[in-house]
Amino acid sequence: MATKGVVYRTDKIMPTWEQLAEMERDLQFYPSTTKHPKVLTQKQLDDFNRSGYVKGISIFEEDEIDEHRQYFDALLANVMAEGGSSYSIISAHMKHGNVYDLLMHPKIVTCVKDLIGENIIGWGAHYFCKMPHDSKIVGWHQDAGYWPLTPSKTVTVWLAIDDATVENGAMRFVAGSHHLGHLTARHSTPDENSILGQIVENAEQYGTPVDVELKAGEISIHTDLLLHGSNANPSPNRRCGLTLRYCTSDVQASYRWDREGVVVSGKDNKGHWGNPPRPIVD
Repeated sequence: MATKGVVYRTDKIMPTWEQLAEMERDLQFYPSTTKHPKVLTQKQLDDFNRSGYVKGISIFEEDEIDEHRQYFDALLANVMAEGGSSYSIISAHMKHGNVYDLLMHPKIVTCVKDLIGENIIGWGAHYFCKMPHDSKIVGWHQDAGYWPLTPSKTVTVWLAIDDATVENGAMRFVAGSHHLGHLTARHSTPDENSILGQIVENAEQYGTPVDVELKAGEISIHTDLLLHGSNANPSPNRRCGLTLRYCTSDVQASYRWDREGVVVSGKDNKGHWGNPPRPIVD
């Protein structure tokens, strides 16, 4: 259960499209160069470099993910009672100790280290929860397009809190699209009912969409330039996932995003990231 206490706050700013366009960002894919992975296989590293993602990695046993699901159920109930939505639990590692612990979890971090190296910053945690019969979609997009970060060396871990299936709106990837660099996007329109404001049109021209079905407790990992999205959830089953964002420590963040970055492995050699403490609130 979420409890009352002190939380660590920042004044992170969400830049506008115009501000992002003015930034000099290095938006190209940097492949994994790991030679001796500890958890992932060499084939998985090769798949990541070629396709932009790996999926179906088991992290938590059934009883472990059940415990976190119960925690999330209580957190969601509190957020919605205060007027929030199932999509509004953002920067959760800055507010909730249990989510901070997931960002730091050694099983997850070791997988990330196999892909992007030893010195890693965890800078984001956002629940994407589609309630039963939820008509909202996540339009095709590239994460890197939204973020005031450079160079483009971030990966997203998507932890399935519930089973994610085609029927309840599992994520979809366009394999290999990360090799195309930063693609032009447009603003979504209200009738499109998209959670996010940017959409890359005709994404299927860049490859065949792949459904990313996951069992609760499994993760997928994708690079920040990979085209991805998800359909609505017309089913009676909820589909919740926790996105955990990680980058190499040489990445530079603007608009005070650096204040939410936690050193999860190795060192922040440049001293750029804030490395906030674990929140007292669970």
